Amino acid sequence: MPLSADDSRDGAPDTPVAGRDRGPVPLGVGAAADLIAVLLFVILGRRAHDEGSVITGTAATAWPFLAGTATGWVVLLSRRVGPASVRGGIAIVLATVAVGMTLRHLTGGGVQASFVAVATTVLGVLLLGWRALAGRRR
Repeated sequence: MPLSADDSRDGAPDTPVAGRDRGPVPLGVGAAADLIAVLLFVILGRRAHDEGSVITGTAATAWPFLAGTATGWVVLLSRRVGPASVRGGIAIVLATVAVGMTLRHLTGGGVQASFVAVATTVLGVLLLGWRALAGRRR
């Protein structure tokens, strides 16, 4: 049986949800939701700072965080923790920020404490937010 994004190692959802069960979040949907969340974070941040070059600038800013998100997914899937679960989401946020900031630092990008705090907060809201909404719908 294939692993869905909110399955855990024992096959039970990581977070029980009251109400009608509409089934697990498919892996592709969960991955797409995380991709959109990271891109939204980058686009909002670039817009707030009036930075130019929409496509290349967004790609240059997003890649370290997307690499972090992908790292989080690989780790969680290898441990059979559902990435769409809240528990998995917390790990995804931590991986996204830690790997993203490390890669930014290694490539000469800014990693000021204020940026780390804002990135952690915004990515936390976005990456955990869709999981909370998906959990409420089931």
